[in-house]
Amino acid sequence: MYETAFPSFLITFREALEAALIITIMITYLRKIGKEELNKYTYLGTGAALAMSLIVGVILQVVYGGLGKVASELFEGVASLSAVAVLTSMIFWMTKHSKEIKGEMETKINQAVTQNELYGITALAFVAVAREGLETVLFLSSTFVQDSFGTLVGAALGIAVVLGLSFVLMKGTVDLEIGYFFKVTSIMLLIFGAGLAGYGVHELIEAGEHSGMDFGFFGEKPFDLNPSINADGKYPVLHEKGIVGSIFKALLGYDGNPEWLRIIVYLGYWLVVGTYVYKQYQHSD
Repeated sequence: MYETAFPSFLITFREALEAALIITIMITYLRKIGKEELNKYTYLGTGAALAMSLIVGVILQVVYGGLGKVASELFEGVASLSAVAVLTSMIFWMTKHSKEIKGEMETKINQAVTQNELYGITALAFVAVAREGLETVLFLSSTFVQDSFGTLVGAALGIAVVLGLSFVLMKGTVDLEIGYFFKVTSIMLLIFGAGLAGYGVHELIEAGEHSGMDFGFFGEKPFDLNPSINADGKYPVLHEKGIVGSIFKALLGYDGNPEWLRIIVYLGYWLVVGTYVYKQYQHSD
């Protein structure tokens, strides 16, 4: 269960906290400039964005539930790679703008208030929360089809932690260093992005093979560390469900019998995206 619960917890925590930080900035700044009564527009935008994200999530699961074997594998593969694209773009954006969020938000709020465009506050909250909500839904859709219970547990824990942290942030008892927070979580998302990219490729290969396609060398598996269970009924240590293998799978996207293409995509993601993130943060420091 935890091979999906932990990634689901982290992505939900990361996305929900980013949205919560933005909403907290909006609420506290409106309070600071004596416009606390305008927070109703912030709440309106937040509620609308959450509702839309939930509806999209339900639609995705309904569509998936009616698919056949090959179609469901295609769905998982496309959903996983789409989630990777969103995660990667988010990582790229945060490496450049993490230190500018507060100033940008306050500037936009000032414009909405001074120009009496109050629904601009609603739109600002809606866009901020909707972006994070849709990213979360897309990512969780790819893990939900693997383990629905683990995904729900991880997501629920992530939301609970964010709600608690948001409360203390509102009270001003915690001063969160936004830049450092996004740096750490971006690295963790980089790890999950690589694993998810590999999984998406694996599902597309299976869909192709079940449709009669031959991927040749790229579809071959150079090793298999997923032998049958031991005589005592336990999985070998490096089996995907073994003590070590299951931890690696949860943290690193480990696969005990990967195809060559999955290995190439996994390592390629690390090389390209990891190098970019490293250079960006090295430059910012």
